[in-house]
Amino acid sequence: MAHIAWLGKKSPFCGNVTYGLSTTHALRSRGHGISFIHFDTRATGQLGLQPPGHAWLPTAGSLREQAGPHAQIEEAESWRPGEPEPEVALPYLVKSQVYTIPSPGAQRELRESLERLRPDVVHASLTLSPLDFRLPDLCQQLGLPLVATFHPPFDASLRNLTAGTQQLTYQLYAPALSRFDRVIVFSELQAEVLQRLGVRGERLAVIPNGVDTQTWRPAGEPTPELQQLRQRFSGQRIFLYMGRIATEKNVEALLRAWRLVQPAGCRLLIVGDGPLRSALEASYSDPSVLWWGYEPRLEMRVALQQLAEVFLLPSLVEGLSLSLLEAMASGTACVATDAGADGEVLEGGAGIVISTQGVTTQLRTLLPVLRDQPVLTAALGRQARERVLQRYTLQGNIDALEQLYDQLLAPSQSVVPA
Repeated sequence: MAHIAWLGKKSPFCGNVTYGLSTTHALRSRGHGISFIHFDTRATGQLGLQPPGHAWLPTAGSLREQAGPHAQIEEAESWRPGEPEPEVALPYLVKSQVYTIPSPGAQRELRESLERLRPDVVHASLTLSPLDFRLPDLCQQLGLPLVATFHPPFDASLRNLTAGTQQLTYQLYAPALSRFDRVIVFSELQAEVLQRLGVRGERLAVIPNGVDTQTWRPAGEPTPELQQLRQRFSGQRIFLYMGRIATEKNVEALLRAWRLVQPAGCRLLIVGDGPLRSALEASYSDPSVLWWGYEPRLEMRVALQQLAEVFLLPSLVEGLSLSLLEAMASGTACVATDAGADGEVLEGGAGIVISTQGVTTQLRTLLPVLRDQPVLTAALGRQARERVLQRYTLQGNIDALEQLYDQLLAPSQSVVPA
């Protein structure tokens, strides 16, 4: 079993957080050791390993898991199987859902942590931080294999201003990514974008996001949360958006279409938070639109997906949306733009794919059809679930990740030349 130093995020809640926590939880369940390194304090302070404490985990039985006892860094030269798994808190100046600015002492503390922990491999779920660019040199000096998961959304066709802005992020990161031992991306399209920017194909590993299909599944015996929702929305058909409320998610286009159609007997739930929430909520005050806000409870998020008849994702740019995969695994009919890899996920009948251009017009046409054709939405939901079972399970994701680690750690594995 490998000891993995995982560098990622635990807050604020976003796709990167969900990815990191679900992946590390699954790796732990297979016997791997995880030392989670993340930005968690505004004070520079002294280096210390913190007890993992409570962390959001994607399990049906519990939202949180209490990890091992407190471990002082001075007491152990390196982690060994069976020992408590330390968690390292790095200092930061600014932290948001999109980017992180570390404090001046963060790089030193990271280096000292890796020297003491002596992991087999470092896996960075990149946090869009200046520290990301220092990792190749740091790990090379310490002789540690370095893996990155590169999350930023994209639209390979550059059809809008947001897509052009994201392309600049890819251009900025490409030289650094070419120095990682492996870079995980979620689709062949994303790999092609990076290859055009100079990242060699042998350094790229396409490992799609995956979801726990036992947690995210169609409703069976109703949970208390699902019973509560069914009582609250009795007689109403639910359309759902779940995610960040930010420019790139294009929620305003969905709201404009909803206002134009006003589908009778239907309710639109907007679940999530972000920089545009207050402005959009003030502009689109409508009894048929419910601004749910951020939902921290896993069981309630699962119940919301199970309750919904249609999941809507109008993004201008995407990577591979976990919310979309969760909706599909829950048997919910899905409508998403062809940004990022989302169109690839839904192609061939697993959902309805629309263009990032003219989202409001397309949804204005689709919403009445989805309202009037419950047989269609039920069929789309079944096909969506089947697609996830075929291609996008968490088990498959972790299988591929373990194979990647094995390749890097195998004594006979040759190093890819710089």
